[in-house]
Amino acid sequence: MAKGQGKSVAMNKRANFDFAIEETIEAGIVLQGTEIKSIRNGKVQLKDAFVRIRNNEAWISNMHISPYDQGNRFNHDPLRSRKLLLHKRQINALIGKVKEQGYAIVPIKMYLKDGFAKVLIGVGKGKKHYDKREDLKKKEAKREMERAFKAKQQY
Repeated sequence: MAKGQGKSVAMNKRANFDFAIEETIEAGIVLQGTEIKSIRNGKVQLKDAFVRIRNNEAWISNMHISPYDQGNRFNHDPLRSRKLLLHKRQINALIGKVKEQGYAIVPIKMYLKDGFAKVLIGVGKGKKHYDKREDLKKKEAKREMERAFKAKQQY
């Protein structure tokens, strides 16, 4: 496999809808047993996942990694908390951000990079309901402009 960002395994589409992401950080993840095999098969779900800081360590919770099909009794618990590998200064920066009102740390994407599983986490502020409607209106307007532009080019 070539160096650089590899194959995307899972995306959290709700993260960009529910949060205004201001900063992103790449983090490694501590796995056990057959979890990496399930990740390589793409059996990961980030929909309800979130990141918490406990004892100056970052932990990802509610990330579902399905048990490996050919695994036996050594399979893992699908919803267990997993430790994220970050530098001390990155964790301190995250702690400072989360202490502010309304900020949260959410996983945005999981991918394989140089054979290792990586998680892209984002620090963002929760959107209000009217912010979400405004984003949908902008998205719809952009889509309409693209349709009109394509129609104009055909004639």
